[in-house]
Amino acid sequence: MQGQGALSGIKVLDLSRVLAGPWAGQLLADLGADVIKVERPGLGDDTRQWAPPSLPDGTAAYFLSANRGKRSVTVDITRPEGQAIVRRLAEQADVLLENYKVGGLAKYGLDYASLSQLNPRLVYCSITGFGQDGPYADSPGYDYIVQGMSGLMSITGPADGEPHKVGVAVTDLFTGLYAANAVQAALLARHHTGRGQHIDMALFDCSLAMLANVGMNYLVSGATPPRLGNAHPNIVPYQVFAAADGHFILACGNDKQFRAVAALIGQPALADDERFATNPARVVHRELLVGRLAEAFGTATRDDWLARLDAAGVPCGPINSVAEAFADPQVVARGMRIEMQDAAGQTVPLMACPVRLSDTPAMYRQAPPKLGEHTAAVLAELGYDREQIATLQASGTV
Repeated sequence: MQGQGALSGIKVLDLSRVLAGPWAGQLLADLGADVIKVERPGLGDDTRQWAPPSLPDGTAAYFLSANRGKRSVTVDITRPEGQAIVRRLAEQADVLLENYKVGGLAKYGLDYASLSQLNPRLVYCSITGFGQDGPYADSPGYDYIVQGMSGLMSITGPADGEPHKVGVAVTDLFTGLYAANAVQAALLARHHTGRGQHIDMALFDCSLAMLANVGMNYLVSGATPPRLGNAHPNIVPYQVFAAADGHFILACGNDKQFRAVAALIGQPALADDERFATNPARVVHRELLVGRLAEAFGTATRDDWLARLDAAGVPCGPINSVAEAFADPQVVARGMRIEMQDAAGQTVPLMACPVRLSDTPAMYRQAPPKLGEHTAAVLAELGYDREQIATLQASGTV
C-alpha cells in the first residue's frame, strides 16, 4: 500500500531490540514513519535467532512479528566510527527508541543529554524494566519476571492452582503500545514548543497500570484480589463453562441478560431469587450460582448453547485455537493476515496492523528486513561515499 501515512515525514531511529521497543517502532512504521533499525553487525536483534519456527532462509517468526516496515542498518556502536554514524542519524531523526540499561548509552555519547544538544527537536524514548530512577532502576527487565512482580500472574491461572503468565509477552506489548502513544504525544507537544523531550517508559509501570479494574478493586477495598481462573472479579456469570463436548465463554453483563440465561437453562426462577437477581448479589453468591449453571450447561453441546445464547442476545463465544482464529470469517473479512515479498522474493506471512484510519491507512511498504539490508543506502543518505562505506565495512564497523 502506497501513499501518505499519518506519520509520513517522521524519521525514527530504532536502537531497540527484542519486543517492547520494536513493537513501538513497528506501529510507527505502519502509520507511515521512516523507521531505521540499528542492529549489531553479525548477529543483529536477538530475536533473529529465536527459532524455530522460521522462514526457509532461517529468519525467525519472532523477529518477523515486530519489525515490519523498517530499514535495517548494522552499526557497531562500541567503535567511535559507529557512534559517529548514530549521531549523524540522530541529527536527522525526529524520534529515537532505545531499550538499553539505564545509562548504557551514555558511555558512547548516545544518551538523551548528548543527542539533544545535537538535535533539540529529538523525541528520545527510553524503555527499561523499571524506569530511569527508583531502587530497581539498574536491574534488567524481563517480561516474565515483571508479570510476576506487578501482580498480573497472581490473578492469572486456576483459582486452586499455581499462578500463570499470560500466553504472550503482554508486559512488553503493553509497554510498546504506551511508548508509541507517548512518542506521538511528544511530537504533538514539539509542534507547540519546538523542542523534543525524554520519554521514560518502564515495563513494571505499564504492567501495573494495566491491572485496570483489578488494581482499582484493591485500591478501593484494600483486599488483595484473588485468582479466579476464567471468572471475572466484578461480574457473574462471566466465565468459561463446560458443555457436553467442549468449552465456551459466557459473558453475561447485566441483569436482563441473566434473566435470559435463567430461562434458557429452564430455571427462570433464578432471576427472581434475591441471591441472584442483581449482579452484586450474584458476585456474593458466585459459587452457588456457578455450580447450578455448570450442571445445566453440561446437558447440551457447545454449539447448541452458543446458538441459543446468541439468539437470546446474551454475549458468548467459542474458545478457538490460533488456527481457528485465523480461519474465522471475520478475521478473513477484515484482512488481518497479509503477505509481503521480501528482498529475496520470499513470501512472508504477517499479521496486519489493527489501526484503521479512513484517510491515512496503515502502510505496508516492506517486509521485515534482512540484517543490514539497507546499510549502504542509509549511509549514502548521510553523505558517506562508496569508498567510505567500503572502509567501514572492511573494519567491521558496519
